[in-house]
Amino acid sequence: MLAVKGVTKIFGEGTTSVVALDNVSFEVNKGDFIAIMGPSGSGKSTLLNIIGGLERLTSGEVSLEGKRIDNVTEDELVDIRREKIGYVFQQYHLLPSLTALENVLLPLTFRRVKKEEKALDLLQRVGLGKRAGHKPGELSGGEQQRVAIARALISDPLLTLADEPTGNMDQKTGKEILDLFAQLNKEGRSIIMVTHNREAAERAQEIILLRDGQIVDRIKR
Repeated sequence: MLAVKGVTKIFGEGTTSVVALDNVSFEVNKGDFIAIMGPSGSGKSTLLNIIGGLERLTSGEVSLEGKRIDNVTEDELVDIRREKIGYVFQQYHLLPSLTALENVLLPLTFRRVKKEEKALDLLQRVGLGKRAGHKPGELSGGEQQRVAIARALISDPLLTLADEPTGNMDQKTGKEILDLFAQLNKEGRSIIMVTHNREAAERAQEIILLRDGQIVDRIKR
């Protein structure tokens, strides 16, 4: 479903350039749950951003369903992100002026589609059915992350990307979020999760270890 081939990302030029990713290649099949681990500066978030179309690569290819997405126009990339890729950020990125329900509906608003019943179902699914009318400031960190997950799923994406989804949470809340990802994966959703936490990574089917922008190990579970 996803093919990453020889992806290299270099920031800067000349003597001040930094190689964030160096010839990274791997594939993701439908229904896979993959964790990307590595120390700070290993390139894991950069890799996720390139897959999600938030950053451009320097060289290599990224293909989704057999079609390259690294060389398309910005407008095409926006459409791909809206329709095929769900993104869960560590910082949630919820709009503070909107309710939980309105935040979940936001990706569909840009497409001029409204599926309020589906959004409510998703909030119910992540345990927030009774909090749909609350704004982010009225929700805990774990609840905000659940809203962000529901928002990522509203478009039924082919691939869900999660960047340190439990990084700002206590152990109990983090476990609840990981349980939710595991359940979504059991239902056939494809997930790539970046984490520095080994315990979190072990919830995935495969762990890809990055160091200095290169894959140094792949651990099947």
